[in-house]
Amino acid sequence: MVTASRTAQEAAAAVVDPEMPMLTLDDLGVLRSVEEDGDTVTVTITPTYSGCPAIEAMRDDLRASLAGAGYRKVTVRTVLSPAWSTDWITAAGRRKLAEHGIAPPDRLGHRPSGPVPLTLTASSAVVRCPRCGSPATDELSRFGPTACTALRRCTSCREPFEHMKEI
Repeated sequence: MVTASRTAQEAAAAVVDPEMPMLTLDDLGVLRSVEEDGDTVTVTITPTYSGCPAIEAMRDDLRASLAGAGYRKVTVRTVLSPAWSTDWITAAGRRKLAEHGIAPPDRLGHRPSGPVPLTLTASSAVVRCPRCGSPATDELSRFGPTACTALRRCTSCREPFEHMKEI
């Protein structure tokens, strides 16, 4: 019998993303499910993309958080289908991104299943500055410090910022 200090769901939901520590895996939509079966906990995650370099750190952090909450048998499963989407980021996660100077992605809405189309040109969508709210921003680089971000600059307040790309 497990005597846990908090539920498995709470322990897993509190784990922060290794690359964007202002977000939990739950905020990011990476945490898919947490199931308890007796003294075993199975956590299912979907990384932001199949080659995500942070996946091992996520697994380790989930196991450590659950062990710290009193769970001894923890399995972390990775599922790639359906593919993760920025639409899975919670409202709280979007707010936290903006509070930390990262413009959150727009919502893409429903897409058909199958391969995700690759777009080689920059998005034509308006990206508002997370600091001053101006829509007058320029893309400096399609690639930022993580694969899912781009570097932008606000032409109003002149501040650089990251934008989480829509996936």
